[in-house]
Amino acid sequence: MASDTRSDTLPDLLPPLVEPAGSLTPEEIQRYSRHLIIPEVGMEGQLRLKNARVLVIGAGGLGSPALLYLAAAGVGTLGIVDDDVVEASNLQRQVVHGVSDVGRTKAASARDSIRELNPAVDVVLHEVRLDASNALEIFAGYDLILDGTDNFATRYLVNDAAALLGKPYVWGSILRFDGQVSVFWDAHGPNYRDLYPEAPPAGSVPSCAEGGVLGVLCAQIGSVMVNEAVKLITGIGRTLLGRVLIFDALEMSWRELRVRKDPDAAPITGLADYEAFCGVAPAPGSEAGAPAVSAVELAGMLAARQPGDSGFELIDVREPGEYGIVSIPGARLVPKGRILSGEALAELPRDKDLVLHCKSGARSAAVLAYLQQEGYTRVKHLDGGILAWIRQVEPDKPVY
Repeated sequence: MASDTRSDTLPDLLPPLVEPAGSLTPEEIQRYSRHLIIPEVGMEGQLRLKNARVLVIGAGGLGSPALLYLAAAGVGTLGIVDDDVVEASNLQRQVVHGVSDVGRTKAASARDSIRELNPAVDVVLHEVRLDASNALEIFAGYDLILDGTDNFATRYLVNDAAALLGKPYVWGSILRFDGQVSVFWDAHGPNYRDLYPEAPPAGSVPSCAEGGVLGVLCAQIGSVMVNEAVKLITGIGRTLLGRVLIFDALEMSWRELRVRKDPDAAPITGLADYEAFCGVAPAPGSEAGAPAVSAVELAGMLAARQPGDSGFELIDVREPGEYGIVSIPGARLVPKGRILSGEALAELPRDKDLVLHCKSGARSAAVLAYLQQEGYTRVKHLDGGILAWIRQVEPDKPVY
C-alpha cells in the first residue's frame, strides 16, 4: 500500500464531471430548494446533478442508502448493476427493499423505491453479473461509478475498467463495525491498486455474510459515498481522492489515511481474470470426483451413525455466532481461522473421516484444501453448506 502524509501532488479542486442541464421545472425548483439556496451548489450545481449519469454497483448494504440519497439529490440517471434477489436477511441493512420485495430482483426492487422517492429520476437496470466481458460496455454510459460490492475480484475489476475509461469512482467497504470510503481516479490520482497492490489471500477476509455487519454502518458509509459523488459531479469541495476515511462505529471515531499514486506501478492496459488474481478457485465439491457429500448423503451418514461410533466427525468451520443461530445436529464447532492458523490441527484426527461444513461451501472448501496440504487424506466437505442442509433436510431451520 502506497501511503504518504502529503497530498500536495493532488489538485485541491477537481473540475465538475458534468455540464449543467438546460433548466429545472417549477416542481424541481421546489423539490431541490434546499440545495438551490446553498451558495456552493446553487442552480448550476443542481443542473449538473440533473444531467449526471451515475452507476451503482450493487443494490445491497451500501447501494441501498447510496441509491436513495442520489435519487433524492436529483441525479438525473441512475444505473443499477445487480443480479441478486432480495432475501429476508437483507432487510436488516438494505433499506431500499421491503418485506414485499423478498424474492424479487434487487435491481427491480430498488428501481421501484427510487421511483416512489423521485419519479423524475431515470433508472436503468443491468441485471447481470459484472465481469470482464461487460464492464467496459456498461461503464461507458455513465459519468461516475459507485462501488458498493463486497468481494475483491469485483473491486479490482471496477478499478481497472474505470481507469481504462478515465472515469472516477467512489469506493466503500464495510464489515462488522468498521467502514472505509475513498475516491479513486487514475487520471488525477491514486487508484484502488495503489491502496491494495495485491489481493489478500482468498478466504482471509470474511464477507458480511460470514462476519456480519452492523446495519446502520451501511448508512454511515453509504452517505459519505454520496457526499463524494455530489462533490465530484458539481466540482465543489475537496474530495477523498488520495485519502481513505476509516470509521470505527464502536468507538465512533474517524481517522484518515493518505494514499499516493505508486510511480513504479505497471499501467493498467486491459482487463484480466480477476477471480484468478484474487485466488478464487472453484470449490472442491463443484468438480466431478471431488471430495464432497450432498446434504441428503450427510443426513444418511448421521442417521446410520450409532452412539459412540467414531467412524467420522462433522466439523462446523463457521463462527460461534453463526453456530448459535443454526447448526446441524452432531456437528462440532472448530472455526476456520483456528484451523488455517494451525492452532486447531491437533483437534482434528487424521485416523477417521472428517466432513467439513460452513454456510454455503466456500469456507469449508478452503479448509479442505488446507487440510489436504497438511497431509489429511480422509476429508470431505458438505456441498452447499448448511444452506443446502436446510433446503433439503431440515427446511424448518432458520436461514441467515
